[in-house]
Amino acid sequence: MPELPEVETICRILRDGSDNLPSLVGKSIIDTEILWGGCIESPTPREFQTLIRGEVIGGIERRGKYIRFFLSKYELIFHLRMSGDVFLEAQEQELTNHVRLLFYLDEGWRLSFYNPRKFGRVWLLDDPQELFSNLGMEPLDEDFSANKLYIMLQSHRRQLKPLLMDQSFLAGMGNIYTDEALFIAKLHPLTRSDMINEDKAKRLWSAIRKVLLNGIRSNGSSIDWAYRGGTFQNYFQVYQRTGKPCYNCGTPIKRIVVAERGTHFCPHCQTPPVGNFS
Repeated sequence: MPELPEVETICRILRDGSDNLPSLVGKSIIDTEILWGGCIESPTPREFQTLIRGEVIGGIERRGKYIRFFLSKYELIFHLRMSGDVFLEAQEQELTNHVRLLFYLDEGWRLSFYNPRKFGRVWLLDDPQELFSNLGMEPLDEDFSANKLYIMLQSHRRQLKPLLMDQSFLAGMGNIYTDEALFIAKLHPLTRSDMINEDKAKRLWSAIRKVLLNGIRSNGSSIDWAYRGGTFQNYFQVYQRTGKPCYNCGTPIKRIVVAERGTHFCPHCQTPPVGNFS
């Protein structure tokens, strides 16, 4: 958390504006205030403050779980990790706890980087390609087809759940949307990827796109204090429904741990793989 739909929602709000908040596009960064320098990955905090002063925000996009601000000369990049957020507010508003970095903008606005667990990171770079070099395909891109997914799955011998969450395989998938997609596709999370045939790969491709698009339409999922505003949690089929009846067959949803992550599935609808699936 946040995953692709949550990050996409944050980007959309910052880019397009919402309620009484304006778009950030065209805003100038007058100054910054670093409340915890450990969140700045590159350059040094002092260089960061000097270089970003006077930069103008030209656009905001998402790459995987990263938020990209296209500035006059540089790219400002955020990775929210477990509990981060980036939000716009008036400068006179009382400062929220756990904000680690402030950007003072023109017309009295302030951009705040909320980072309670201090896992989130920020970069100011000339060229972000090295940062993004290990990211996999975007699951909502036109180039990501069912056949492409089948080929990708066949090139690995890994359990589906950890493979789909591997950011070098697919950029943006996380625990929630992987569990939901596997349920829709009727695939067990421990199934080995190279055992997936073309029909199952097509089901999985369709399920991944469905849950991500529905998550975006719902402004993401709000399941704890880290991210608020989304409603997709109201439509979970398996995630955090341990012991509750499957909406399809009535079998209690089961929870196991896969690659150190809580994993939810229906034992009846998602048939366990046969034999060794390590």
